[in-house]
Amino acid sequence: MRQYGLNDHFQVLAGMYPEYAVGRITSQEKGFYQLVTSQGEKRAEVSGKFRYHAVTVSDYPAVGDFVMVNWNDHGGNAVIHHVLHRKSCVIRKAAGNAHQEQVVAANIDTIFLCMSLNNDFNLRRLERYLSIAWDSGAVPVIVLTKADLCSNLEKKQMEVASVAIGVDVLVSTALEKDGYRQILPYITDGKTVAFIGSSGVGKSTLINCLLGEQRLDTNGLRNDDKGRHTTTHRELILLPNGGLVIDTPGMRELGMWDSGSGIDQAFGEIEELASCCRFKDCTHHNEPGCAVQRALQDGSLSEERWLSYLKLKAENDYAADSQSYLAGKEKKFKEIAKINKSNRKR
Repeated sequence: MRQYGLNDHFQVLAGMYPEYAVGRITSQEKGFYQLVTSQGEKRAEVSGKFRYHAVTVSDYPAVGDFVMVNWNDHGGNAVIHHVLHRKSCVIRKAAGNAHQEQVVAANIDTIFLCMSLNNDFNLRRLERYLSIAWDSGAVPVIVLTKADLCSNLEKKQMEVASVAIGVDVLVSTALEKDGYRQILPYITDGKTVAFIGSSGVGKSTLINCLLGEQRLDTNGLRNDDKGRHTTTHRELILLPNGGLVIDTPGMRELGMWDSGSGIDQAFGEIEELASCCRFKDCTHHNEPGCAVQRALQDGSLSEERWLSYLKLKAENDYAADSQSYLAGKEKKFKEIAKINKSNRKR
């Protein structure tokens, strides 16, 4: 299990459950999990007790999680009883209108945020990715793909640098045989990385390069110069060099979910400006001595970046309010159910 990232930290946590074996989730589909253990690969499902005590979707296992399991020697699925405490976790608002979170991947050391240098290039989306990545507890690294399709590479690199303060930025192209090698120093023995980005930006192509074989399906460009969606589920893959990689499907939506600290870090210069305002409760609108408004006026802070910051903050606050509302609603109906049950007994 060492090669699958089971380090001393997780072994100590696993030692709290001596009656079970430790495994790591490698894939997930429709309530069933594929995991690897010291006894090989197993198909698993959560126990009834686990399901009963789970409060939110994020309580359930996700790809990358270390879990405590047991199984019957006569066959059948393994049973998951506990999820070990995560050292990092990428969470987004689930796609659609449901006020629910979704765990993208767990226990990641480095997140490669992939954005292609053709029609997919979008600084505002990148700010969103960075906010969620910083909030996860993992270290973000930006990978700009399809450099061969970009005619103004230096300009776009400068634009990315302006919003990715303190983040490494790598450039790759599938046309160069060794175009992926600058990624290798981030992927070492026992470390887990994840590739996250829109559909068709080249995540699967990069992972195939790391694997040294065409294991993952890839497709060419559509007529609108965008890549085709190929990956359909999350999967943890062991690389030849001993590292681990999680491939994720392209995300049409990446909604904020309790990512306030990540937003603060992604927009660190705005947080620093706000701390220099004359009033601690400055709203950054009409107050005298507002450092943010002064920066907007002298051009040191762009209007686009400021509006992006406000948008992500508002979206995150709305998600937080929704969580509080739903939690209160759930509690209310549980209390009603208890009263009804008591009345029926009487």
